[in-house]
Amino acid sequence: MNNHEIDYKIHGEELQCVEIELDPQEAVISEPGSFMMMTDGIQMETLFGDGTETGGLLGKLFSAGKRLLTGENLFMTVYTNTSYQKRQVTFAAPYSGKIIPLDLSDLGGKVICQKDSFLCAAKGVSVGIEFQRKLGTGLFGGEGFIMQKLEGDGMAFVHSGGYVVEKVLQPGEILKIDTGCIVAFTQTVSYDIQFVGGIKNTIFGGEGLFFAQLQGPGKVWIQTLPISRLASRILQYAGPSGRREEGSVLGKLGNMLDGDGF
Repeated sequence: MNNHEIDYKIHGEELQCVEIELDPQEAVISEPGSFMMMTDGIQMETLFGDGTETGGLLGKLFSAGKRLLTGENLFMTVYTNTSYQKRQVTFAAPYSGKIIPLDLSDLGGKVICQKDSFLCAAKGVSVGIEFQRKLGTGLFGGEGFIMQKLEGDGMAFVHSGGYVVEKVLQPGEILKIDTGCIVAFTQTVSYDIQFVGGIKNTIFGGEGLFFAQLQGPGKVWIQTLPISRLASRILQYAGPSGRREEGSVLGKLGNMLDGDGF
């Protein structure tokens, strides 16, 4: 294997964290801000990109620039076990959902995922960008032209919102999904965007104008609660009163009973 071999354990149900166990000289990379805790004997180092670039300073700058396109931080952090015993480092999910372990050696060496979903991975895993080749997919796919790709033969961990559904698509099998609900899929899956169709569906459907069409063979991970949908619901309750039913009589009565007045 080119990547470091790491052991792991996922803790929690809805607000999860992943504990990585490192043998001496093993290392793991992560996004800034995902660190939770670590035992003594682990050295932390901040670097450009994911640490896989080999082109000197120019290669590092190019790698960092690619990360900017996916909305990620310019820097990543590598945690290396410099002791002579096994040590642990733990990373926490940014919001309620599930952490998905991806063994890239069993998934064809490459997985394409939504932006901002990467959490951590064994050192040697390449975190890059994946351009959508079709114009319609890029313009209306919810993720734009650019998605994130994880390449290598080690373990990687991505985060999703809500519950995660795994689907194994057979050759030619098609699955239609809300564009925001896609977490990741293997490189053998064909990704396209399809118009919902129908005037009533378009105007009153409330599900957007497009949905994603994934065609097998391959594996797909789907989330029940995209962070954009969660943020939209929270904004519905934002404002002076903080209540969606503020215009109703029952809503005003509820405010009074809660001590908020009218």
